[in-house]
Amino acid sequence: MVEGDGNLFSMIRLQGVSKQYAENSVGLSNIHLAIEAGEFVSVVGQSGTGKTTLVKLLIAEEQPTSGRIEVGGWDISRLPRRDVPVLRRQIGVIFQDFKLLPKKTVAENIAFALEVAGETRARIRRVIPQVLDIVGIGEKHERYPHQLSGGEQQRVAIARALVHRPKILVADEPTGNLDAINTHEIIEILKKINSFGTTVLLVTHNREIVNHLAKRVITLLNGAVVADEVKGKYRLS
Repeated sequence: MVEGDGNLFSMIRLQGVSKQYAENSVGLSNIHLAIEAGEFVSVVGQSGTGKTTLVKLLIAEEQPTSGRIEVGGWDISRLPRRDVPVLRRQIGVIFQDFKLLPKKTVAENIAFALEVAGETRARIRRVIPQVLDIVGIGEKHERYPHQLSGGEQQRVAIARALVHRPKILVADEPTGNLDAINTHEIIEILKKINSFGTTVLLVTHNREIVNHLAKRVITLLNGAVVADEVKGKYRLS
């Protein structure tokens, strides 16, 4: 997909994972999950049901209260802070609100993700057109975020998430701020990335997307997995 190297993660595994925020506030409760390399999995659930908690645990923004989380065989349950940047370079993450730097161009936003990782200028010059080509926005590399539509901004965010050639891409409500046309286009890009062999974890509340994908669906309710279907549908009312 994109030129790069490093440790390549291939699987997500949660064993008895719980996250307790306060006495009466449970994020996740005794979760057991295994996501294989190359899968495209949708995680669905109503607001406050544990989807965001799951994302935060996978990128080591938070640690579980109990249980074990493995990414590519690496136990990240109690990951030392010094190792978090290594994990973040291996798991690409995109969010609903894009998180682009407003005073940097498209190319500069992508370059920044490589610069903070200490990449050479030569590699940065090679990678930027590669990832922009994947998301179909190469001709707008000199524009600023405010000059782009919401769908285009999300494409830039996806490109930025791909710069370290992650084997896992976590998309947390990536179409929440987009219209139907842009939503369709972003999902097609995620499917394209998945076809390269990248594991995609799509966190969404969009019923139409989930039903159209006809791929594995994990349903969370009150912090617990209540359904896990190979070709599932969005069954929440």
